[in-house]
Amino acid sequence: MIGRPEGFASLSVFFPAYNDAPSLPRLLATAFAVLAAHVVDYEVIVVNDGSHDDTAAVLAQLCGQYGPRLRVVTHQQNRGYGGALRSGFAAATKEFVFYTDGDSQYDVGELPRLLELVGPDTGLVNGYKLERHDPAHRVWIGKAYNFCARLLFRIRIRDIDCDYRLIRRALLERIHLTSTSGTICVELVRKLEMTGCGVVETGVRHYPRLYGKSQFFRLRSLATTLYELVRLWVRVVILRRPAY
Repeated sequence: MIGRPEGFASLSVFFPAYNDAPSLPRLLATAFAVLAAHVVDYEVIVVNDGSHDDTAAVLAQLCGQYGPRLRVVTHQQNRGYGGALRSGFAAATKEFVFYTDGDSQYDVGELPRLLELVGPDTGLVNGYKLERHDPAHRVWIGKAYNFCARLLFRIRIRDIDCDYRLIRRALLERIHLTSTSGTICVELVRKLEMTGCGVVETGVRHYPRLYGKSQFFRLRSLATTLYELVRLWVRVVILRRPAY
């Protein structure tokens, strides 16, 4: 399989979306073009996490365009980033699962690079931002968060909050995720590393946000994330509860 992404057998791709109506048509067009060229059996899932813009209407139109290969999971109420990811993982049915955010700050066109890196023992291919294109305060908060999370949770990968990941679904079925906020990225990576799976990293480009505002860098979201991070640290590191 290495070096032959055009022969990749089975892949679920999903996008958590919250008020991402403007970015979804182009994002899905790129995703379907890449998948048609590089994957034999695939599905695309969008988790509409209680959006109050035109996301539902846009997705209804796109379902008519792409047919049964596109599925929508709808949360009537916003469940947070962790809740959206957990729904996406639960909905996926293929051998591998790839996800990235619905705001198009990452390029789905780079997915074949991740597919090329999959070997027999690979459980996780994790992207890392080559350069972060966000306002300065977000860059510094992100660096501090990443440093502290890696130190506290003894995580080896370099960029925990790079949401550009390819995961073997059998591993997702072995671990139990509980986070509802952005801390799910820490929980996910930590618990995948605890399985002893092979992990590969590769650089990916990060782009400025063109539409909407980040939900993570709001006071309430930061407070929720900090609270959940402390709870997760106590469970996983102090009490050493298993990942399963």
